[in-house]
Formats: sequence, structure tokens, C-alpha cells
Amino acid sequence: MLALLQRLQAPAALVQHHRLVLEAADGICDALAMAEVPFDRPFVEAGTALHDAGKILFPQEIHGPGSAHETAGEAFLIAQGVDPGLARCCRTHAAWRGSGVRFEERLVALADTLWKGVRNAELEETVIAEAALRAGADRWTLYITLDDAFERVAAAGPERLARSRVASN
Repeated sequence: MLALLQRLQAPAALVQHHRLVLEAADGICDALAMAEVPFDRPFVEAGTALHDAGKILFPQEIHGPGSAHETAGEAFLIAQGVDPGLARCCRTHAAWRGSGVRFEERLVALADTLWKGVRNAELEETVIAEAALRAGADRWTLYITLDDAFERVAAAGPERLARSRVASN
């Protein structure tokens, strides 16, 4: 998926952003796998690698605020032949609260939050509750395991942010 971004002429800073968010996603996915939570890891990895693809069309949003890249990115990826379900991650990484949002899409949103060291209690609790249901596990037992993992991923945020800035120069 990162190669697709490069073929689409994504700026180096955007490709680096996706690499760094993928690092966070790997930490989340590893924790879920260790906790025996069933989920589609390849979907999470692909969705994470493409979630901000719309910033190719809106490069001012790479380093600045804006959400135009979300819906535009979904349409852009579909036009490039990407599966519509996967392309949805462009939109759902910011709109993860909806009832029709897949668990894996929420994991993309979580990776996009934790990569920079930011914690979002509502998103994390939503993910943990759904993970417990999927695993048939006690929510509070799983909470301890996953909260620790989320903290480890977030703790590496400042270092990832530093690497993000280096790629932008």
C-alpha cells in the first residue's frame, strides 16, 4: 500500500506519516493478537497505510488542519481501483463513532491517534469493549492488557513525531 502511495506521487512526508502510523498499528495489532482477539490484521495494516491518501489532493492538510482529504481520499482511492471497504478508512479514521464502522476501521483511527502520543479515552474504551465481545473475554481484564499496550504505543509518540519532522525537512 505504501508503494501505491508512491505511485500516486504522495509527498515523502505523507508516506513517512503512514509508515509511522503503521508502527503504532503494529503495536495495537500485536496486543490484540496476544489477547486472542479475532480481527482482520491485513485490513488494519492496509487501511492504516492509506488512511490519509486524500492529502495527495490536499497537500496543505499534510502539515495543517483540514478534513477535505477524508471524503476526497475515499473517492480518489476507489477511482484508483482500491476496494471501497478499504478506501472507507480515509473517512472513518476521523468518523469512527458511527454504528456502521467496522472494528478494524476503529483500529486505524486508534493508530492514527496513538502514533503521536495522544490518548483518546472514548475511542480506546470503544475498541476495548468491542475486543472483549469478539474474544468472549471479561472487559475489565482485557482493559488492563490493552490499556497497557496503548500506553506503550503512545509513549513512543514523541520519538515518532521527531522522525516525522525529519522527513518533512
